[in-house]
Amino acid sequence: MDFTSPPLSLQDNGFSMVTIDPAGTALEEVEKLQEELRIWKRRVEDAVKVKADLASSKSRAEKMLAELMEQERQRNDRITHSEQELLMLKQENTELIKKIEKLKEDLQEHTSQDNLVKEIKKQVAEMQLKFSHLEGMKDDVDMDTHCVFEVATKTPFKLHQNQALLTFEDEEVAQRLTKMRKHLVNLENRTAAVTVKPFEFDMGFQFELHVTVSGKKINISDIPELPIAEDWMRDKLELHLYKTEQARGAGGVEEVTYNKGCGTGVITFLSPAASYNFVGCTNYNFCAEGSLYTISVSPHFDFHLDKFQPHCRVSKKTIVLTGVPEVEEDEESVQDMIEIHFQKPSNGGGEIEKIKYISRGAAYVCFEEDTGNASSGITGDS
Repeated sequence: MDFTSPPLSLQDNGFSMVTIDPAGTALEEVEKLQEELRIWKRRVEDAVKVKADLASSKSRAEKMLAELMEQERQRNDRITHSEQELLMLKQENTELIKKIEKLKEDLQEHTSQDNLVKEIKKQVAEMQLKFSHLEGMKDDVDMDTHCVFEVATKTPFKLHQNQALLTFEDEEVAQRLTKMRKHLVNLENRTAAVTVKPFEFDMGFQFELHVTVSGKKINISDIPELPIAEDWMRDKLELHLYKTEQARGAGGVEEVTYNKGCGTGVITFLSPAASYNFVGCTNYNFCAEGSLYTISVSPHFDFHLDKFQPHCRVSKKTIVLTGVPEVEEDEESVQDMIEIHFQKPSNGGGEIEKIKYISRGAAYVCFEEDTGNASSGITGDS
């Protein structure tokens, strides 16, 4: 390098000079910083919103968690309560089972007696009453009528397939055939060996039915149900029947009872034998609330049983025929052939009152017992 030569300019040495404006550069920097500030402010605002949303979500989540925990607690309480109830029910069930077993034992002990009572109740309605006599009652100021009826049960008997029951008019015929035991019966193209057995009744019952017909009381039925007080209805019944021709001489009405639910009542007159005037006249017109009705009047009865006696016995007039073979003829034809055979005196037979033969299945035969005879008839269906 030559230090003696004059200095050259920077441009001559390949450099150019740029003039810098200090004021412009600073302004741009400020604007840039302001823009960045605005961006950061927006970010901060967004962050604050996100934080608020997160806080709200956290609050909702905590509330929901608390609700779920409360529901879980309630569910556990219900389960505990249900378990306690189930335990109590099991204990009650155990006690009930013990009671049922005890009742079964008691029922077993009383089965015979209960069946006996049920059989009596079932058969009483089917019995025919046999009038026995009138009873005189001392000091009967009401002039009641006291009747006594003899009642005997229908004794059922199960007649099986290929069996027959025969009831004879003469008990000696039945006894003779029973002693002979074996019989040869002609059934069209074959001869059948049959066996005669005595007929033993199942347990039956007989008793006396005492009926008292009141001389002062009458029953009223078919009373219309009206929207009036029961006292008014009793007054209307009393006035209406007191004015009837049959109530003349009855001396007035002593008492009126009325059952609204059943539409029935009972009127008691003052004079003895007043109720007998209503015998034969059972329907009366009854005016009430502007309408005309028909009411019914009937005697007033009281009942009680006496001399109730169970009994088992052998029929004197009826026999059981077993061993009848199956044949091609119909049931009625076989029954006719059996009847013809046992009606002939040469076969030891006699006049037959009733006969029942079963070729298939079974039938229940009912015997209406008389107090003097073992049986009086046979009826039945298969």
